Amino acid sequence: MIAATSAFSPSLNSRSVSTQLYGEYGASSTSFYTTTEKQDSYKSLEDVLSEKCNDQKVKQVIIDMLDVCADITEALRTALVTVEDTSNEFGDTQLSVDMVADALIWEAVKKSSVVREGASEEDPIVRDVDEGGEGEFTVCWDPLDGSSIVDNNWAVGTMMGIWPKSTGLLGAKGSDQVTSLIALYGPRTTVLIALDDGAYEFSYGCTPEGCQLPDGSFEPWICSKTKIQISEESKIFSPANLRAAQDVPGYKKLVDHFMDNRYTLRYSGGLVPDVYQQFTKGQGIFTNPTSENSPAKLRLAFEAAPFGLLVEKAGGKTSDGVTGNSILDVQINGVDQRTALALDPRMKSNDSMKCLT
Repeated sequence: MIAATSAFSPSLNSRSVSTQLYGEYGASSTSFYTTTEKQDSYKSLEDVLSEKCNDQKVKQVIIDMLDVCADITEALRTALVTVEDTSNEFGDTQLSVDMVADALIWEAVKKSSVVREGASEEDPIVRDVDEGGEGEFTVCWDPLDGSSIVDNNWAVGTMMGIWPKSTGLLGAKGSDQVTSLIALYGPRTTVLIALDDGAYEFSYGCTPEGCQLPDGSFEPWICSKTKIQISEESKIFSPANLRAAQDVPGYKKLVDHFMDNRYTLRYSGGLVPDVYQQFTKGQGIFTNPTSENSPAKLRLAFEAAPFGLLVEKAGGKTSDGVTGNSILDVQINGVDQRTALALDPRMKSNDSMKCLT
């Protein structure tokens, strides 16, 4: 356990809900401020993994990937956002920070004793990194989601899905993941991790004004939220690919419903912050449809499946936006496979969400 010594340190949500779904807040009744209270102590990463991650190899890959998220945090504090003279396999212009983050993750998976394969959104090929032959997992990642907003100094993130040797990536489903991690780089760095019994958040970089161990040292990672739950009620919506509403009458009707019923719009254009708020606010609806003129952009393996696992671990609902089935049920047939996506806690298991196509 880690003692909290500052009003600015992260906190668990075990004694209070993350946000209220109603009521007046400050100057606006449409704002949703945290009601999470500071705790007297916080569990360390080691404490939580010992209790909530029974597989030692899964525990190791989580630690290895958290280490690189810390490295990316430090790199983002010093790197300028400039355009490189290259583009990735999808035709996206690569930025200096994309390449820095990607290089750090490649270095981490090659050093890891439990990783056998890696695949990056920047280079969408499954590559063998297991020189010793002892690796167990395929790690698939988007090194820095939010390239179009990072120059504004807005929050961006890293997404990682981790599949076992028994399935690999191609031919597997999102439900086969042993864990997934979503890192959010903002004023703080926080990472969501799918553990045995739910979704947990860890915060990076405790300072002497933050969280101190009994021996006077400081943990790089503390558990700031445990067993996060996403409410079935929501008044926050994030409508991605809004241009598709011109082609898809059902999507326009859905957006009109949000507006008519005075939902609060919270959308930055970055997938990580736009979905992450479901875990911090305890509520939220994210939609990213597809149409002929505005085709799906999200990658199943790099983005949709990792977030889908965490959302469902937290009690939320996911949909492929076409059949209405869980995004975790979609088979991954290509590294660059695209998909529509809906993350809506109001959905029943058999709802179609066909308004997104």
